[in-house]
Amino acid sequence: MTQADQPSEPIEVETELGYSEALGELEEILAELEEGDVDIDRLAARVRRAAALLERCRGRIEEASLEVTRVVARLAPDADRAPDEGTTDPG
Repeated sequence: MTQADQPSEPIEVETELGYSEALGELEEILAELEEGDVDIDRLAARVRRAAALLERCRGRIEEASLEVTRVVARLAPDADRAPDEGTTDPG
């Protein structure tokens, strides 16, 4: 069985790879593809790597979105309270 006949395994992206790093590598791959600089023997591997990087970027965006939602939710009860709630009337 040749290498081309073997089923391709998904390419995993390192879990410590940050959004900016993944995006930078993804942009490099896209530039290679647009310029036609990718050797045909590496094309499939580069496309799989790009797909894995894209998934990583999307995951980091989702994580950040959830964290922002949590932070805002913790702040929301204070924002909903009327200015005179929780204070005693001195008079």
